[in-house]
Amino acid sequence: MGHGGGSDFAATLRELKERTPHSFETLAARTGISRSALHRYCSGQSVPADFATVERFAKRCGADREELVALHRLWVEATEPEAPGSKPQPTRHLQPGPVAQPAVEARPFWSLRNLVGVAVALVVGAGLLGVVRNTAGASGEERLLFSAACEGPVGMGEKGECVREVQRLLVEAGADLDVTGRFIGDTRSLVVAFQTMAGLHDNGVVDNATKRALYDDDVDVSLRTWTRERVADRIRDVFQRDAEEALRTAECQSLLEPLATTSQADATRTWGVFQLSERQLRELDGTPVDSLDPEWNIRAAHRLWSRHGDFRAWTQCNVKVEPVEQL
Repeated sequence: MGHGGGSDFAATLRELKERTPHSFETLAARTGISRSALHRYCSGQSVPADFATVERFAKRCGADREELVALHRLWVEATEPEAPGSKPQPTRHLQPGPVAQPAVEARPFWSLRNLVGVAVALVVGAGLLGVVRNTAGASGEERLLFSAACEGPVGMGEKGECVREVQRLLVEAGADLDVTGRFIGDTRSLVVAFQTMAGLHDNGVVDNATKRALYDDDVDVSLRTWTRERVADRIRDVFQRDAEEALRTAECQSLLEPLATTSQADATRTWGVFQLSERQLRELDGTPVDSLDPEWNIRAAHRLWSRHGDFRAWTQCNVKVEPVEQL
């Protein structure tokens, strides 16, 4: 448990929920997270093992980028073991009610990477992080990700100038992403999309091969994609009489983000607007790259729907509760 962070984390989730008019049941339907799990997280009884779950709930409650960054920090504190002899940190919220210390459901696999982040921060503080990349075709000495300050892979939970460089390069490739210097779920999802399109190992970690591809002008990868409004309009066009139910399903799956990717417990991924599984892609003679194309993804989802005329292919999303707001 991280320095009392569990209480702050739960209080922040409650604040996010209370800003919406929705019940736990409605939020469960819109996020694909069970009502009981949401209640446990907001009451402080447990902490999600994967920040992607937190991010999905927070976005559904209208959290902006800065709030997601702050929430990620609290999640890290809530899931990190408390160091011996450490002192509790002051509560960050306005008089939160008493909550039980949450039990961490699983320790994140990247927890040791926080040590890397600290090391990078020390390097920056010592003034050794002096060279910033100017162009994609710059020499090796000017490529920050290949400097001593960014030695090794860059991945989930890290922060600082190395992450900023990754985010800047993703933006140069066309991604709609804020350069915050914090590697959280939206950055990981775009890294996976980039790796997939570039034919790299799609592990969501910026290793040397991914660094080279990000800097290489000859790697033809574009992360420019449709807006959520365009995605919603196309879903309505394709599904017609079942358009609103299709929209609710897509929102539950990806928040209408065409480049969304999600890791599953069985080490596979789901892809794109309707989060098609790798098994579904095989059935549809498609690939992950195909599924990141919103036009292909929506039409493929319609093919799955047309088998039975319903949305049984997306059982984790209870789309019968209430309609989503029109975009």
